[in-house]
Amino acid sequence: METTVEKSALEIARAAYRPKMPKALCGPLTIVEGEPTESADNQEEIKELFPNTYGMPYVHFEPSEGGKHSASLNVGVILSGGQAPGGHNVISGLFDGIKSLNPKNRLYGFILGPAGLIEHNYIELTGNIIDEYRNTGGFDIIGSGRTKLEKKEQFDKGLEILQALDIKALVIIGGDDSNTNACVLAEYYKSIGADVQVIGCPKTIDGDLKNSEIEASFGFDTATKVYSEVIGNIMRDCNSAKKYWHFVKLMGRSASHVTLECALQTHPNVTLLGEEVEAKNQTLDDIVTYIAEVVTDRANLGMNYGVVLVPEGLIEFIPAIKRLIAELNDMLAKNQADFDLVAADKKIDYVLGHLSDENAALFKSLPLSVSRQLALERDPHGNVQVSLIETEQLLAEMVKAKLDQWKKDGIYTGKFATQHHFFGYEGRCAAPSNWDADYCYSLGYNAAMLISAGKTGYMSSIKNTFRPADEWIAGGIPITMMMNMEKRNGQMKPVIKKALVELTGKPYKFFVRHRTEWSRNTSFVYPGPIQYFGPAEVCDRPTATLTLEQSDKL
Repeated sequence: METTVEKSALEIARAAYRPKMPKALCGPLTIVEGEPTESADNQEEIKELFPNTYGMPYVHFEPSEGGKHSASLNVGVILSGGQAPGGHNVISGLFDGIKSLNPKNRLYGFILGPAGLIEHNYIELTGNIIDEYRNTGGFDIIGSGRTKLEKKEQFDKGLEILQALDIKALVIIGGDDSNTNACVLAEYYKSIGADVQVIGCPKTIDGDLKNSEIEASFGFDTATKVYSEVIGNIMRDCNSAKKYWHFVKLMGRSASHVTLECALQTHPNVTLLGEEVEAKNQTLDDIVTYIAEVVTDRANLGMNYGVVLVPEGLIEFIPAIKRLIAELNDMLAKNQADFDLVAADKKIDYVLGHLSDENAALFKSLPLSVSRQLALERDPHGNVQVSLIETEQLLAEMVKAKLDQWKKDGIYTGKFATQHHFFGYEGRCAAPSNWDADYCYSLGYNAAMLISAGKTGYMSSIKNTFRPADEWIAGGIPITMMMNMEKRNGQMKPVIKKALVELTGKPYKFFVRHRTEWSRNTSFVYPGPIQYFGPAEVCDRPTATLTLEQSDKL
C-alpha cells in the first residue's frame, strides 16, 4: 500500500526556491588555468604516490560566448561520511549542470555511500526524484556510508559497474577522508587508463576542510546557525532562571571551528578551543581552574549561572593526553592480535602494562569511563571515539570538585548547579540556510563543468563567498594540493591536511579581544532560527568566521 508523504508549508515554499549561482555558471563559460600546484607538505612523497595527478594547475571559469553543449555522458555520485546540510543541493546542481550540457546525460546515485559503488547498488536519479529533494536537509536521497575506498580490489569492483553503466565521471561528496579516497581513486583510474574522471566536493560541518581556495566546507553555515539558535535558547533560559551553569559540547573532533563560530554568534561566558589548549600546553587541571575562576568571578557579582562551550575533540588537544593517545594508537596497532585475545576485564591491565611510565600514570589517573573509551571503544578505523567521551560532564564534575575545595578554603561562596548538553545530530540534517543552499547547488553545478572540461582529481571550488552569489568565483583545485603524510593505524599515509583554528587568524583574535568581557558580563546574543525569507542581510548572511576572515576584502 502506498503512503503519502506530507509536506510542511516551509518544505513546499522551499521547493520553489531557486538557488543563486556565480555569474560564470549561468551561461556559456571558458576555463582558465593558473599556476601548477604542490602538496601542502611532504611534496616528494606525495608526488611519488600520485605521479598522474600531482602538480596540476588551479582552474577557474569565466563567462564566454557560444554554447556549452557536449557529447552525452553518464555521471555517478556518492554521498560519503556523516550528513551535512546541503548535500541534496549538491546533487541537484550536479543534475542540472550535466543536463545543461546535454539533456541526454544521465545521473546515477550509489546507495549508502562508497559501499554502493563496490556492491553495485545504485539508482538512476531522474528529474522527478531530484525535484523531491531540492533545498531539503539530510542525505536520504541515496543515503551515505563510511566505507573507505582504499584497496585495488575495491577500485576494480567499482570500475565494473562504472563501465557497465557507461559512467565517465564519478563525483564524491565528502569530508577530508572521503576526498582523500577520491584522490587515490582518480590516480588509480588514470594510471590504468580507465577513462573515468573523479571529482570531489568539500563537505563537513566541522569546518576543517578548507584552504585558500576552499573558503568553507558545506553544511558548516547551517549547522552552526542551528547550534547557535539552541545555545541562544539555553542562554535565554539561563538568564531567566539564573541558577544553572550549562556545559555545552559541540561537534568538532579534530578542530574547534564549530565552537568558535557559535561563540562569535552567541557570546558565552567560557569558550574552550582545542587549538589554544594545545598551543598553551595546558593540562586538564589548567582548564578546570580557568572555568572555576570565571564561575567564582561571576558568583562574586551575584551571578551563579552561565554557559560554557566545549569542542567535541578537546580531550585530544590536551598535550599530555595527546601523547597518551599517540602511544595507545601505536601500541594497539602493533599488538592488536594479542589484545583481542585478552579477557574483557583484563584489557585495561594489559594496556597499563604496555605503556611508558608517564603515560601509564596519566591513564590510571583518568576516570574509568574515559580510560575505557580511550583504549577500548575505537571506531572501525582505529580512532578514539571522542564524541562518546562526555567531556562536558567530566569538566562540570571536576569544576564542582575544585569549587568545593575553594569553598572550604573561603575562596568561593557561590552556588554551582549544572546542566549538560551535546549538540551534534541536531544540526547535521537541517534544511540548508540560503547560503548553504546556494553554495551547495553551485558546488554541484560547478562539478559538472569540471567534468565537461575533462578534469579528474579535482575538488569543486567556489570562492569569494562572502559577497553576493553572482560575484562568486567558480573553479577547481587539484586534491593533491591539500595533501600531506600522516600516521594512521601505525602507518604513514597520504591524507588531506585538516584545517585547524588559526591562532593568528582574525576570528580567533576577535574572540580573544572580547572573551574577558563575555566571561564577566552577561553579554548573551540570541540569534533565533534560520530565516529563509526576508532581507538579504538576515537571510543570506555568511558565518561570522567567513566574514571576519575575508574582512579586508569587503
